[in-house]
Amino acid sequence: MSGNSNSTDNKVNTIRRRFLVASTATLGTAGIIATSIPFLRSWNPNARARAAGAPVRVDVSKIERGAMISVGWRGRPVYILRRTPDQLSALNQLNDVLADPESLQSDQPEYASQPWRSSNPEYLIVIGLCTHLGCTPKLRGTDLQISQQWIGGFFCPCHGSLFDFAGRVYKGVPAPYNLPIPPYFFTSPTVVIIGEDEAVTG
Repeated sequence: MSGNSNSTDNKVNTIRRRFLVASTATLGTAGIIATSIPFLRSWNPNARARAAGAPVRVDVSKIERGAMISVGWRGRPVYILRRTPDQLSALNQLNDVLADPESLQSDQPEYASQPWRSSNPEYLIVIGLCTHLGCTPKLRGTDLQISQQWIGGFFCPCHGSLFDFAGRVYKGVPAPYNLPIPPYFFTSPTVVIIGEDEAVTG
């Protein structure tokens, strides 16, 4: 009887071992699959990430002269300022107080290398992040009384950096460079595509 009992116990133990091994393998496989899915998804950017880097189409027809709007591109603010004739004419009077009046050290496309730094003089398009520590400068006029040389432009409230109406940085402020210019092109007098150069698209 004892021999039959041992044989039965061995069979039961063998069945249990096989069941446990199969269950463990199944659970392990399921765990690997579950942890792999987020990892594999991380290699494919989601819709929001793709949209963040996609070009942005902006209708500028409703921006009044002297006013500015901000749009997002690649997670950064892009300022679009519609300059007045007075703001444009004053740009040539500031060379002595600017750190880089000719934008020789600036991050900008070639078509924005003039004193007004834009393909269309009426519209300034810049990335709205101070080149000091990445704060967001504010558009200010002559109500910001700093000196006789200040005619208005962008003022960074974090550490006091100043930029003119072309995004060029003043001397003696923390910001080392002019505000960057993103790639862009106008598809019509009132519509601009930010994030691409015309030469790239066609």
